[in-house]
Parts: sequence; structure tokens; C-alpha cells
Amino acid sequence: MSEVNNVDYPSFTADDVEIIDKSTVFQGFFQIERCRLRHKLYAGGWSSPMVREIFERGHAAAVLPYNAQTDELVLIEQFRPGAMIGNRSPWLLEIIAGMIDHQQTGEQTARREALEEAGLELGALWPMLSYFSSPGGTTERVQLFLGQLTRPVLPGIYGLEQEHEDIKVQLLPRADAMHLLTKGKIDNAATVIALQWLTLHLTEVRRAWSSDAVD
Repeated sequence: MSEVNNVDYPSFTADDVEIIDKSTVFQGFFQIERCRLRHKLYAGGWSSPMVREIFERGHAAAVLPYNAQTDELVLIEQFRPGAMIGNRSPWLLEIIAGMIDHQQTGEQTARREALEEAGLELGALWPMLSYFSSPGGTTERVQLFLGQLTRPVLPGIYGLEQEHEDIKVQLLPRADAMHLLTKGKIDNAATVIALQWLTLHLTEVRRAWSSDAVD
């Protein structure tokens, strides 16, 4: 098996892309840019010019609140217009998330959204990872955090009325959340990735956050 350190990745840099023209074709709640560009090819030379629309929505932070002592976590349920496909329900079970303001860091955004969407004041934040949500068409990058639950959780309805938020907060055993994931009941990227990350790092998290962790 080849060593990862021997892999020459990535093959190109930002200097290997030429932006020929760029313009804003839509400006509303979100923004869409149209770019005419070309890039270097693996076989050598340059691609022919191409036109691509890029969805500009900013970057986001998301947090999965977790109690290492009780092995419970918080998920929220809310309406998502992008999930209105066929006869399925557009109410999704998710982790807490929000767009990062220019004046705030990802960590500050995660704490703000936890308070607004779930009434939670979190303890330590554990950076999980960050990822592009859909780099074929949007610049959005999502920062994921694990949030330490240090206070009682009060399930109920939260959210900001002026932002049309109607959010139901649920405290679940981690095993129940993983069962929902296995059954396909949880199917949005940030939540899937966060739950899988917690599974991979569970022993490490319990050791750090709990002196009497659940087996």
C-alpha cells in the first residue's frame, strides 16, 4: 500500500486557473456569480473557456451539542424549503447551524446559534473539521464543532421570529440518533458528518469530557 505522504496532492494551485470574466447575475437573499474561466489540464496545456454559475451564500458554522456523561446529544427539527421533493417531509432533523457573520468567527457563530436555536449555553467547543458543502456549484465552507453540554437541556420550541424560525429541540440518546442515521431518517450533510465524526472519536471525547463516561 502506498504511503499518503508520497501522494502529490493537489496537482494544481489557484494560479492554474484564469478568470476571464466574472459578473453578478442574481442578487437576493443569496447571490449568484457567472464566471468565464479556463484551467490547466492534467495532460498539459489549458482547457477551452467555460462558463459556470457559482452560488455565493457565505460560510457556515454548525455544532452538535453532546453530553459525555449521559451519552446524549441535541438535534433540532425545522422546515427546509430545499427538501420539498416529491412526497417526503421537508422538516429535517439537524444539528444547530448558522451563517458566519463578517464580524464573528466560526466558534462565535456556533455559540450564538446554539443560544438562538436551542436556548443552550455551551461549554467547550471541540473543532471537528471543515468541508465544502457542494464545490461543484457553491463556495460555501462549513465549520463543524462538537459542543459540550454542561447544563440541563429544556426541549421545546426556539428560534428567532424575525428570521421565520420555528425550531423544535430534541434531546436524544446518541444510540437513538445513530439508529435514525442508519435508517436514513437523518440525511443532511452536516448532521451525517458530525454524527460519524463523533462515532470515530467517541473514546477520545469521553476521556476528555467525562470522568465517569458511559460504556
